[in-house]
Amino acid sequence: MAEPAPTATPAAPATSAKMPLVDAKDPQALALGYVSDAAQVDKAKYKTFVAGSHCATCALYQGQASDTEGGCPLFPGKHVAAKGWCSAWAKKA
Repeated sequence: MAEPAPTATPAAPATSAKMPLVDAKDPQALALGYVSDAAQVDKAKYKTFVAGSHCATCALYQGQASDTEGGCPLFPGKHVAAKGWCSAWAKKA
């Protein structure tokens, strides 16, 4: 007599591996003036800085409003801090 076929168990939901955060000393981060906390922006150097601007309010930010970090196409394979800032900041529409 043949043994019954094993029953399939539901697969665990796919989870994405947490991406590393951009290091402010990374060459791309340095070129864009990235900081992980917008309160630390050198306002004398970055005259385009607007009070209240940060990654989570940028059109390039790929995280959700409630996320502490998210993707950014300027830093492939890494996340930026939601409260961070760089000179490429563009107001989210």
